[in-house]
Amino acid sequence: MTTTAPQDGTRPGGAASGDESAVVIARQAIVDEQGAVYGYELFDRSTREDAHTAASDAALLFNALSYAGTEALVGRKTVFINCTHESLAGGHLELIHPDKVVLEIPTFGEGATAGQIEARTSVFADLRQRGFRFAFDQQVLRRAYASWLPHAAFIKLDMTAFQPELAEPLVRFARTHSQATLVAEKVETAEQFEHMRSLGVKLFQGYWFTRPDLVKTRTVRPAEATIIQLINLVRRNADSAEIEELLKRDPTLSFNLLRFINSSGFGLSCEITSCRHAVMILGLKKLFRWAALLLTAVRAGGPAPAVGTTAVVRGRLMELLAAELLPQEEADNAFVVGVFSLLDTMLGVPLDQALESIALPQPVLDARLHRKGPFAPFLELTLACESEDDEAFARAANALHLSNRQVNWAHLQALAWAETLGDPAQ
Repeated sequence: MTTTAPQDGTRPGGAASGDESAVVIARQAIVDEQGAVYGYELFDRSTREDAHTAASDAALLFNALSYAGTEALVGRKTVFINCTHESLAGGHLELIHPDKVVLEIPTFGEGATAGQIEARTSVFADLRQRGFRFAFDQQVLRRAYASWLPHAAFIKLDMTAFQPELAEPLVRFARTHSQATLVAEKVETAEQFEHMRSLGVKLFQGYWFTRPDLVKTRTVRPAEATIIQLINLVRRNADSAEIEELLKRDPTLSFNLLRFINSSGFGLSCEITSCRHAVMILGLKKLFRWAALLLTAVRAGGPAPAVGTTAVVRGRLMELLAAELLPQEEADNAFVVGVFSLLDTMLGVPLDQALESIALPQPVLDARLHRKGPFAPFLELTLACESEDDEAFARAANALHLSNRQVNWAHLQALAWAETLGDPAQ
């Protein structure tokens, strides 16, 4: 995998100074024997301090296919995205049509156990059944990774990792033991290209062909309050007309939804031009996932994606705990308190400033800003669940007359729900 520093005056690892709505993504072409572009590998240049760090989480995949406008990035070509093993379990992949996406999966380090390696095969099998393809590095040819080889659609051979005389046996071994398409990467000379092509390698990537270029687009992020309203509508199983009415009231939300569903990554054969049609195509489950990810997406230059995940866990946990003691409408508000509990961190501004343009019920604001009102005890208990303070946990649970078993079960449910961004009706 090859990267290069930005050449357009952007800050290392980020958008141009003062333009926080910009998404800067580097792409490097993967070409065939004739030099025609087969696909692009994408690298994030807007959310990382290190300009040489490849994007390795599914949030980039979501941003590339939703915010950034895939047509400007890759046209109709195949997209190669680096994924961590943890990101494969997230809800982001539920939103992506797999036909045009290849997930690049790293092998483990030297300390990996056979159990760790074998445990991934069921994950790969599930994602393959859903239509995703995988690219592995050449370490997958080691004996320890034999169970991974049947899942390989592509194997990348790093030209800097072996001597030229080892290329032929390496290619022969890969072609004998897998059905994968081989990609020679970090190709930097004509001699390397000709040698690998003569051995039957079909795809190539590296400085000899092209250095990564930057594609800069602008995100149009809708107000978080509208997203919360959308989430609550979906959770109440509102009809499409009611959801459409909300979308029409927020043009930026409508714009992002239509751009997302019409992106090449979604794989539709015809253009969707109405919000009602988009809602019908997505369905409530995927619409909810899209809205939840939109809400918790980290701004350019902001904190790690884990912050958004924590906010979603808090929201779901507060909702489940409140449902034990309060009416459903109040449980919905408890969800909002939890989701907004880290809004200042996600947006990088003081909490009062983050909330000043958002119309929320006073009890929600009291809980979040002043730790008062009916939702304050639920927030205190939720925060205690994240700490190692057993006394604070017991005190907060006792104040609500909830047993340890009730709280722990709700916390496990919230964690599982946030991991998959599952069906809100459950």
